[in-house]
Formats: sequence, structure tokens, C-alpha cells
Amino acid sequence: MGVVILLVMAAGVAAMLTRKLPTAFALVILAVVIAFVAGAPLTGENSVIDTVLQEGAPALAATMIAIVLGSWLGKLLEETGVAATLVRKIVEFGGDRPVVVALGVLAVSALVGTVTGSAPAAMLAGLIGIPAMIAVGIPKVTAAGTVLMGIAVGIPFELPLWQFFSTALELPVPTVRGFMVKLFPFALVAAVLYVFVESRRRGVEHTWSLKSVADRPRSPSRRQRLGDAPWYALLTPAVPLILALGFELAIIPSLLAGVLYALVTTTRPREMNKRLLRTLYDGFEVAAPPIALFIAIGILLAAVKLPGAVEALEPLVKAVSPQNAVLFVGVFTLLVPLCLYRGPLNVFGLGAGIAGVLISAGIYPAAVVLGMATSYNQVFGVADPTSTQTVWAAQYAGVSPQQVMVRTLPYVWAVALGGLCVTAATYL
Repeated sequence: MGVVILLVMAAGVAAMLTRKLPTAFALVILAVVIAFVAGAPLTGENSVIDTVLQEGAPALAATMIAIVLGSWLGKLLEETGVAATLVRKIVEFGGDRPVVVALGVLAVSALVGTVTGSAPAAMLAGLIGIPAMIAVGIPKVTAAGTVLMGIAVGIPFELPLWQFFSTALELPVPTVRGFMVKLFPFALVAAVLYVFVESRRRGVEHTWSLKSVADRPRSPSRRQRLGDAPWYALLTPAVPLILALGFELAIIPSLLAGVLYALVTTTRPREMNKRLLRTLYDGFEVAAPPIALFIAIGILLAAVKLPGAVEALEPLVKAVSPQNAVLFVGVFTLLVPLCLYRGPLNVFGLGAGIAGVLISAGIYPAAVVLGMATSYNQVFGVADPTSTQTVWAAQYAGVSPQQVMVRTLPYVWAVALGGLCVTAATYL
């Protein structure tokens, strides 16, 4: 039975890789099939309908709320011009010094990455940052990669991500926060090295990749007419992080505080109601794809935790899971590419199911699985050519996602290695 479940999982990966099915749909179908193969009844206790679908779908509800709030805050950063102002100030400070401009955009990308992930974060930092870097001579691939590496620096402090790992792996938030703090230095060092090495290895390239955008006449946007955001509003991305990390406030209140701070520092009282509703509705539109994915992940986690599935998969997974710390680091470092292209170790796909199996079967403690999943997520968030932020940043810079993957993969692979080493040293 375990072999059959593994074959079903492989078929699910193939369906996602070939884009025969959207990831969320594929995960739900995969969960239902796994449940039936594991011998789950249609209804009742540990069943397909009542356990997998009914209980699994809302299992990550706290994460979904955090995603909505993060998207809402991201929309406020966009509409009020906070993100654009941060980038412009950095560019003005950097002048014609390419590395300084790139490091500045990297810093802004990291700040934005703590608020919201995926394509919205890339757009907030990249709409101005990528053209500015290219204009001062940063190569196109390096410009796209700088935004992505910056977002990866912010990922360890992305509050919705904390909530996701806390709920999915059934770990307290302080445990997730503690490991993320340890992962952050690796992401920061790799990002800074990327800027210094990649911006100089090919020299300065004075080219412009966005001629069609630049040549198209545009009327000034509302944000341009209003001017830059006030200096104190530029602290908005740091507010939720300070509350959650410094004062250990819960994640959802911290995000709500960021929303309120952004609103109060940028909006006149008579305009607050309209802006609140407008950005909230826009935030729902941004949050819809990840929410659909988290519903599917919850269903998949419920399926792989069924007693029949655990019993079938435990001997197979245990046989290939190293317990020695050195082997653990070596094996899972070599397997890093399996989190790319929506592969089986991508935590926002089938990797969530594998994580559930590793924990429910007692093969690794949940903290070890946390270390593995977060380390792999640093790679996926930057180098996966199928991730929305990578596709957007590459296309906006005028290069292919595969080119970005080739340049960034060595750096994020090193970050994953660092995370796995910390995991082995701390929890094994």
C-alpha cells in the first residue's frame, strides 16, 4: 500500500510539473486518492469526507487570515507610496554607484519581504528598483536576482509564514520564530555576497531593458501627484516585525497594527474609510491564490496523517531518512533541487504532505521538519522558475526565469546548507 501511495504522489508531482492541473487542484485530488488507498471510509471517523475534506480545508485558517492581512498591508504600502518612496530615496542616495544602489534595493526588498511574499513583494520593490539598477549599469539578471535575494532576506521574518509553519507542523510560534532568527544571517550574507559578486563579475552594463515601458507616455499616477510618503510612514514595514519579534505580540494583532499605522501616517481622516475598504478588497484579490493553496495543503495534511497512510508509509520513509546528523545534512543538501519546479520537497506543494508523514510517523521531530522546510523555502522563494515572484522579476528585467535560477541557485543552496546544519546541530 505504501508503494501505491508513493506512486500516487509521483503522479501528482507529474501533473503539477506538466501543468496538467493547477497545484491546489492537484493536491486536493491527491489527498482524496491517498485517503481511499489508505483504506479510509467515505464518512465517519478518519474518513474522506469528514476528516480529509471537512476538517482539512479550514486547518490552516489562521494562516489564511495572516495572508489576507499581509496582502492588505502590502496594498497599503503600494497605494500610499511607502514602498516606492523607500526605493526612490535609496536610488537618490546611491546616485551613480551601482553597488550602493543594488544594496539599497536589496534592503528595501527585505523590508517588503517581511510584510508580503510572492509577486506582490517583487513588484513593490522591483517596479522602481529594477529599472534603477539597470540604469546605473547593473546587469539585467543581477537586477532581477537582487530583488529576489532581498525578499529572501525578509522571508525569515514574514509573519504569515510563521503562522503557516506553526499551524501546519503543530509547533508553537516561539519555536518557529527562534529557528527563523537563526536562518536569517545565512540569507543576509548570501544576498550581500550575491550583490557584490554578481554586479562585478560582468562589469557595468549601461543598457535599458524596458524600452517599451519607458517610451509609452503616461499620465502621473495619484501617488506621483501627491509626492513621497512622510518619513515616519516609511517605518510601516518594521512595525509588525518589531511587535512580533521584539515584544512577542501575536501574529495577527501585529499585522493589524501595521495596517493601522500605515493608514494613520499616510491618510487624512475623511479618506480613511474609503482607503481601508479599497485596499482590503484589493488585498483579498492578491490573497486569493495562496488561500486556495493553503486550503489544499490543509486537505493534503489531513490525508497523510490518516492512520492507514501513516502505517503504510512509515517503513518506506524511515528506510530512506538518515538519522545521523552528518548524513542528514549531506543527503538533504543534495536533494535541494527537488524543491524546484514544484518538486516533491516544495513545502507549498507535495512537500507539505511529506512533512506531515515525517512528523506523524515519528521519523523526525517537528522541529527538524521545520528546519528542513524553511531551508528549502529559501531556495524555492528565489530560484524556482515557476514561482510567481521569480517569473515577474525576470520578465520585468527582460531576462528568462531560468537565467535567474542559474545565477541565484548557488547562493540560496548555500543558505539551505546553513539551515540544515543548524537543524542538525540543534535538534538531532
